[in-house]
Order: sequence, then structure tokens, then C-alpha cells
Amino acid sequence: MSEKIQKVLANAGLGSRRQIEDWLREGRIAVNGQVAKLGDRITLDAKIRVDGRDVQLIKSASQKCRVLLYHKPEGEICSRSDPEGRPTVFDHLPMLRNGRWISVGRLDFNTSGVLLLTNDGELANFLMHPSAEIEREYAVRIQGQVTPAMIKTLKKGVKLEDGVAHFVDVSDAGGEGTNHWYHVLVREGRNRVVRRLWESQGVKVSRLIRVRFGDITLPRMLRRGKWMELSLDDITKLKNNGAV
Repeated sequence: MSEKIQKVLANAGLGSRRQIEDWLREGRIAVNGQVAKLGDRITLDAKIRVDGRDVQLIKSASQKCRVLLYHKPEGEICSRSDPEGRPTVFDHLPMLRNGRWISVGRLDFNTSGVLLLTNDGELANFLMHPSAEIEREYAVRIQGQVTPAMIKTLKKGVKLEDGVAHFVDVSDAGGEGTNHWYHVLVREGRNRVVRRLWESQGVKVSRLIRVRFGDITLPRMLRRGKWMELSLDDITKLKNNGAV
């Protein structure tokens, strides 16, 4: 029985469906010696190459779903490699015998905090899909005057270049002057959406830390650049957190 290539490769732990769809558009995947395209269907006996390397399609039945919580520091990227030679989050993760770690969304170079990674492409796809509406909570240090009217606008919605976005909630976390902190909630993983929303109001984000993804909160004892593996209970909470 054939299935869509992005689903088969995600099940094999090669990436999320969204990542694999991008690889197909870029011509990086070959099936039985031919460049694959979006919409192709394959069977498990197909010979697959990604970036010129053979890949295993069948994930071991004994290989369990694993999820890591990584405390990403500022100054690391979420890609596997960088032409500029910057460090990546993948430099610090444990080795996988089969499959690879898949980043659940991204944090930009200057953002720190909770980053989830999994060996399960289907789980990664679910957690990143907009329909899941999983809450992300950020601690934000703001430079500039924040008014009640501004907060009302940010919660109501602001038109950005890629559509309207808003904060589900904004709460004052204290501080004075250039060290004033707020906590904000969003239910989407749009690129740099927290920074862009604040910047639309004429203020600057000087620090940005993701402190929660769904029910997974950044532990106080987990130092920057370190990871911990989530328990089966935590993984189950993640799977049940969003709308299916």
C-alpha cells in the first residue's frame, strides 16, 4: 500500500511533514533514482535518498517516541548547519541510533528558553500545526513606554505583513525603566511574531525567553545549553494539549 512520501518519511523520523515538504520543493529527495516531487506516493520498499544519502524507511518497532526539552541559549540557531559557522542547538543533543532529532518549531538566534525536539515526525507535525493552537508563553523585557491602550491593541489584534496577529494575554511581570518585564501568550508559531507585535507599537524587545510550550514549563534547575528527556506522562500531555 502506497502513502504520501512526506508521511512515510515523517514516520521514519527523518523530519516533520512540513520540513519534508520543503525538501521535496527543493529537489533534495530521490525515489528509486528519480527526483521526487510533492504529492508523490511510495511504498516501504522504495529506495530513498536525501541529499544524496540512503535513508532507512522503516523505524524499528522497539524505538519509542522520545521528546527532549532543551534550554536554548541566545546565540544558537535551530538549523542543523549554518554557512556562517554559528553554533546550532543540535550540537548539544544525544546521538540517536536510528532517525534524527526534529525541532518542534524554532526560536530565533537571539531568543532563549524552551525548545522541544523529538524523534517522531508525526508528533512534531501535530505540535507545529496551527490547528493545534498550543499555547506558548514568553517572558519579554521591553524598552519603551507601555500603555494600557497599547496592551488592549496587542490583545485585540495587529495587522502584520503576513496577516493579523494578537496576544491571547499580556501580564505585567514587574521591573522599572529599561528592565520592565511582561509575560505574553500566543497560540501560533509564526516567525518572530512576539517581537513583531511589540515592535508594531514602537517599543523594543531587549530580551525574549520562551518559558512554556503547552504544559511543558522551563525548569528552574535546567541550565542554558542543557537538555532533559520528557517522561511518558509529559509526552501524553503534549499529545492531548491541542485540538486534533
